[in-house]
Amino acid sequence: MGAVTLNVKVDAYSNRVLDMVKAAYGLSNKSEAVNKLVHEYGKEMLEPELKAGFADAVLKRNKEWEESGGFKRKMTLKELEAL
Repeated sequence: MGAVTLNVKVDAYSNRVLDMVKAAYGLSNKSEAVNKLVHEYGKEMLEPELKAGFADAVLKRNKEWEESGGFKRKMTLKELEAL
């Protein structure tokens, strides 16, 4: 992916944090500091991982809900569209 030029205004605190990141990782400028922060924490925002067994727990709960409601069969697409 190519580079994009970005003009950003940051407050004093954000500026200090960028300076600290720049110094801590030996980066040459604040642009690299922003990239470091984005690569470090962006994955948490864009690609949250499901905890192990989460999908199984959801499917189990759904099955229990269906059984508790006395649902015996599923509707066909044709039946659903007729509603």
